[in-house]
Amino acid sequence: MTHADIHAALLAWYDANARDLPWRVAPQQRAAGLRADPYRVWLSEVMLQQTTVPHATPYFLKFTARWPTVGDLAAEEDGEVMAAWAGLGYYARARNLLACARAVARDHAGVFPDSEAALRALPGFGPYTAAAVAAIAFDRPANVVDGNVERVMARLFALETPLPEGKPELKRLAESLVRGERPGDWAQALMDLGATICRPKAALCDRCPLAVACAARAISEKGGGEPETYPRKTAKAERPHRHGVAYVLTRGGEIALVRRPPKGLLGGMLALPTSDWRSARWSEAEALAAAPAKAPWRGVGEVDHVFTHFSLTLQLLRAEGDADDVIWSPRRDLDALPSVFLKAAKAGLSNLL
Repeated sequence: MTHADIHAALLAWYDANARDLPWRVAPQQRAAGLRADPYRVWLSEVMLQQTTVPHATPYFLKFTARWPTVGDLAAEEDGEVMAAWAGLGYYARARNLLACARAVARDHAGVFPDSEAALRALPGFGPYTAAAVAAIAFDRPANVVDGNVERVMARLFALETPLPEGKPELKRLAESLVRGERPGDWAQALMDLGATICRPKAALCDRCPLAVACAARAISEKGGGEPETYPRKTAKAERPHRHGVAYVLTRGGEIALVRRPPKGLLGGMLALPTSDWRSARWSEAEALAAAPAKAPWRGVGEVDHVFTHFSLTLQLLRAEGDADDVIWSPRRDLDALPSVFLKAAKAGLSNLL
């Protein structure tokens, strides 16, 4: 198949098999002249950067119901948006989300710019997000490369260079297929192909519209290994492990929370008071010395959590008492906490909930 044939075959497949997503304008609707809302495209792309469609969808629906326009989001208080983001992780994205919304409202009269270069100038817009919004919202012929697209390219061209070293070559291969015809549909078609057919495991090669052009499949048919072995990957370094102490302090029906510093991991979020996180486990004496208040602390177990760059064990200390410099919150409102602290709070309060 030529590149033109690949383009035509994938778009025909997408016309018949496009996923129904709440932020998407279906190919038939686009053909009839309907265009995607840049705000909804941008919001969905930011949410999907570190999570899956099923997980992101209810958040997207809640956000767009509460803040239907970029201006509505820009006018909201930071704490409200951060609380609504809880559970999506990577809270720096929520801070960038607000910064971008306010820049669009302030500097662009509430209208997203329609070029990839202008989008890159907005807070939080990296190369991928700018290309995705330019293509999907404005039909610009941008090269949109996410993990799904990398996988499709690696198999289609049987690229032997492992990730991450192979990323520039995969991007170049994807760019060779970009055309001026239906660039927004093309970007979404590649994503859908990777998500539903050219999957990381158990790829459905018999249903793939590009099977006859796929070099990895051809190699497999000659006994050279399965398509799932692409993209090749360099062995990952072992994830470091850290230890900390989380303090579950209650006062009747309330629980003590703190606001984390604006910069850094989980910046600006409500959290349980904690010790520092370090490589060595905390002794009982050290844990008590770092407690936010003098109280009858007792150990109530521990919880484990995995972040992208390290894993964490939090020892849990529980007490009833009072403290200064904390935020007292009803125990029933715990769902606004980031997942690591929600997990710790529920474990620490398990005999009270």
